[in-house]
Amino acid sequence: MPETPQPAPAPAPSVPPLRMLASRPLRWLLQACAWLSLALGIAGVFIPGLPTTVFILIAGWAAARSSERLHRWLWRHRLFGPMLQDWAAGGRVSRRAKWSASAAMALGAIVVCWAPVPSWARWFSLSSMACVLAWLWSRPEPGAAP
Repeated sequence: MPETPQPAPAPAPSVPPLRMLASRPLRWLLQACAWLSLALGIAGVFIPGLPTTVFILIAGWAAARSSERLHRWLWRHRLFGPMLQDWAAGGRVSRRAKWSASAAMALGAIVVCWAPVPSWARWFSLSSMACVLAWLWSRPEPGAAP
């Protein structure tokens, strides 16, 4: 029985060039920001209401200016890489990320409406979420024409 040819693995996405900062203390500060943002992004996968995409984008931005190793790892990661690549390709956000953010904000809005918080805090939270959702849904999606 002849062997069926296996498809070639997809080539690794080309990593954009670093924009490494010259100042060592500033690079350390940005690297700490990148790791903290990455940790918060990973936590956002499991904690409703904590955004993942935003923190991964911040981690990618900070890593590109502070750590070649972290920058390459994020860019090629199977979960985080597509987020960074979509954003780099014109600020695109996947429909799945939009729906996830919408669901998390809806849950947050329910909590804010039921929580004993001052009226101004409730309205500030709800209007902030509405503005973020309007901006998020206005972003192009991957595969959409520019």
